[in-house]
Amino acid sequence: MTEPLILAIDVGTQSVRALLFDPRGQLVAKSRVPLEPYFSPQPGWAEQHPEYYWTKLGEACQALWSTANVPKDALVGVALTTQRATIVNVDADGRPLRPAIIWLDQRRATGQRPVGGRWGLLFTLLGLSDTIAYFQAEAEANWIRTEQPDIWERTHKLLLLSGYLTYRLTGRFIDSIGSQVGYIPFDYRGLRWASPGDWKWLAVPMAPDILPELTPPGTMLGQVTRVAAEHTGIPAGLPVVAAAADKACEVIGAGALDPHIGCLSYGTTATFNTTHRRYVEVIPLVPPYPSAVPGHYSLEVQIFRGYWMVSWFRREFGTPEENLASELGVEPEELFDELAASVPAGSMGLMLQPFWSPGVRVPGPEAKGAVIGFGEVHTRAHVYRAIIEGLAYALREGKERSERRSHIPVTELRVSGGGSQSDQAMQITADIFGLPTARPHIYETSGLGAAIDASVGLGLYGDFHQAVAAMSHPGDVFEPDPANHRVYNDLYQRVYLRMYRRLRPLYEEIRAITGYPPAPR
Repeated sequence: MTEPLILAIDVGTQSVRALLFDPRGQLVAKSRVPLEPYFSPQPGWAEQHPEYYWTKLGEACQALWSTANVPKDALVGVALTTQRATIVNVDADGRPLRPAIIWLDQRRATGQRPVGGRWGLLFTLLGLSDTIAYFQAEAEANWIRTEQPDIWERTHKLLLLSGYLTYRLTGRFIDSIGSQVGYIPFDYRGLRWASPGDWKWLAVPMAPDILPELTPPGTMLGQVTRVAAEHTGIPAGLPVVAAAADKACEVIGAGALDPHIGCLSYGTTATFNTTHRRYVEVIPLVPPYPSAVPGHYSLEVQIFRGYWMVSWFRREFGTPEENLASELGVEPEELFDELAASVPAGSMGLMLQPFWSPGVRVPGPEAKGAVIGFGEVHTRAHVYRAIIEGLAYALREGKERSERRSHIPVTELRVSGGGSQSDQAMQITADIFGLPTARPHIYETSGLGAAIDASVGLGLYGDFHQAVAAMSHPGDVFEPDPANHRVYNDLYQRVYLRMYRRLRPLYEEIRAITGYPPAPR
């Protein structure tokens, strides 16, 4: 009898991956099609045509069938995971009305009417008016409604990318609860669209029926249509099971199902996540996101454009390693690991605060990045290691905030994302946190998390604990070095934790003088 296989489709920022998993979580076959992340009609804008994603999804699936030596009748279901907070407007026939606004987009819907009534009074009394104004300005729907009223008038459904691609696969306007991350009227506590009296409908005005139907992860979204089958090569009628957004899938794919296991993602946005049954706001008024497990929450702390800083360094200062790697026929990552290893723990006091993009509350909207402690001993190797250390410091602070709010200590770590492939990044993380740190058995943790959702929805496993235990396995484990941990702990406690508080007044002066980053209006 042929072993059942699950197709997971992972539509990220940089690529689309079509992945075949068996019930033990082993990757049977894979194809990857690179994406042009976005185009910029104006500075700071980030857009992409929705049809482009569908085209590339089809290419990835067709490439999989051309290389995978498996019978299609072994497929038992498909699950989709995508990048978060990318907005698509479609008409009644499901046709996109404008390019998708990508999560990296920096446009702002300024001049929105402040939330009034009892909600407005409450926000004023609590000193939260600026926070709500920030939410309104960041909402892509507000920008479209204000700047492109003709598009808004013709919008039949406002979808996230997950909802749009689900429509293309199934013909239904339906999406997973686990994918609802963005500036939309979603009730993060109730895991449903906001109730009629919720302030979000005032902050982002829209008709409730403009939003798609929602269903929990692990339930059925529909079946692959004949048109979608022709485009992708997926058998028509195959069940499509709700998964979740890429970060949420990454968390369970890495095996972080219980709240004492922290999951770090060293991706374009670096994050620290734990999975909880209880609704907990790590930062007040910043909600946890839906988990890939129904009825659960993913407590998340973000460092926006986190591991992007590593890519920035390599682009701006890494030419020697890139050229030498080409000459030696090795991966550049090996040489960058050697570069980081050439510097002692703590980078001789060079400290980096990775707030390259402002936040809503912590850091605040005035935040900027900072590097302090330069001396004549420092080289580009120190800067490179300080970037990795700074990200780990920031994520450790997120871990400690999460522990204080949830009252559950984190005792072990999983690391996923591109940075997890660096042994030096893994060891630095273990040393800074002082905890055993493991990379999962495979790199494709987002796709694996989607496959775990599908395995439960299809009845291959009775519950998520069984599925995660069977399909996600720790790979290499990095134990903290006690001497390095002592150095890092002193720098973290005595320097890093004081940096933002001391520098914040200067960030505010920079914003007052230059206008960057802009204040919410």
